[in-house]
Amino acid sequence: MIARPPLGHPVYRDMSTTIFEHMSARARETGAINLGQGFPEGPGPDAVLQAAADALLTRSSQYPPMAGLVELRTAVADHYARHQQLDLSPQEVIVTSGATEAIAASLLALVQPGDEVLMLAPLYDAYLPLVERVGGMAKLVTLTPPDWRITREALAAAITPRTRILLMNNPVNPTGVVLREEELALIADLCVAHDLIAICDEVWEQTVYDGLPHRPLMGLAGMRDRTVKIGSAGKIFSVTGWKVGWMCAAPPIAALLARAHQFLTFTTPPGLQWAVAEGLAYPDAWFADQRAAYQASRDRLAAGLAAAGYVVQPSAATWFLSIDLPASGIALDDVSFCNRIIDEAGVAAIPISAFYPTRPVTHLVRLCFSKTDRTLDQAIERLAAFRATLG
Repeated sequence: MIARPPLGHPVYRDMSTTIFEHMSARARETGAINLGQGFPEGPGPDAVLQAAADALLTRSSQYPPMAGLVELRTAVADHYARHQQLDLSPQEVIVTSGATEAIAASLLALVQPGDEVLMLAPLYDAYLPLVERVGGMAKLVTLTPPDWRITREALAAAITPRTRILLMNNPVNPTGVVLREEELALIADLCVAHDLIAICDEVWEQTVYDGLPHRPLMGLAGMRDRTVKIGSAGKIFSVTGWKVGWMCAAPPIAALLARAHQFLTFTTPPGLQWAVAEGLAYPDAWFADQRAAYQASRDRLAAGLAAAGYVVQPSAATWFLSIDLPASGIALDDVSFCNRIIDEAGVAAIPISAFYPTRPVTHLVRLCFSKTDRTLDQAIERLAAFRATLG
């Protein structure tokens, strides 16, 4: 009998289910309040949902163009011109089935086996397995709390002649940090100096609080022709299950991205594309109201946790904030804390250590605040009762 190697590719064969799915499954099993996986409560904004329903009933449900409906590609370019002062053309926008597909397509299109891909940890969990599966070599720069600062020394030390790609997230999940101007400038300087392409996952670009602006890396000097900018309608419109995203790049890069995309999902439901195109043209006040509502939810959760004796790290963006366990007087690591609160408090959260491939930070726990006031208040009450049991 012929001896065969184990079935399956080792990148996927040897990995476990993601922490997000694991904690959400436990929340479903136990009836816990799910502040782990990042999704809002409710169906989403009425206007966007109605636009999708109208498109489904009155417009085509057949294959749209592979690169996306021209209406959506135009709407994305117009939206970024209005909100971020970028000069994209519709031909520089490729519509994808969610931002994760955009990340996968970008890596498949741009990474050759043996290329080094520079990433900043903590990082979104899909990055590393995708880089490894396409044959890339991960180079990690580890950021540390409480400031999570990027330094020129750390980045420059990680770059070698084999480094080809920088894969990054801004605003940053899980830390809630908006990269500072000087950090973006040094990233741009190093990309230009070392001829790197930046794949910039900017899905949280419309969830930035306290009057802070979002600055796209593509808009910095030297980055227009060497950046893949990735966005997500799921995050912008609070409809995470739609899985409508896009990747924007200069024509030579966009052409490569489209070729990878055509052999992944090929296309994205046209009714949802038309609805997103309509939504991206909403007035500025609509997006400001969305941000204000999420900021109020952030502040509600932060204030409630503080009153219960928890110390919370600042969150300038995303739908997440983090509890600092030792600062809160809690002698548990993040995994132990998350396991205990799901069983003893009925609340699901995510350990920040799950976002580190190596040398994890183990004292922070991420909570999602994109929930109703009632849900947040119930979670605060349960976590307060749990905190009281710890003495």
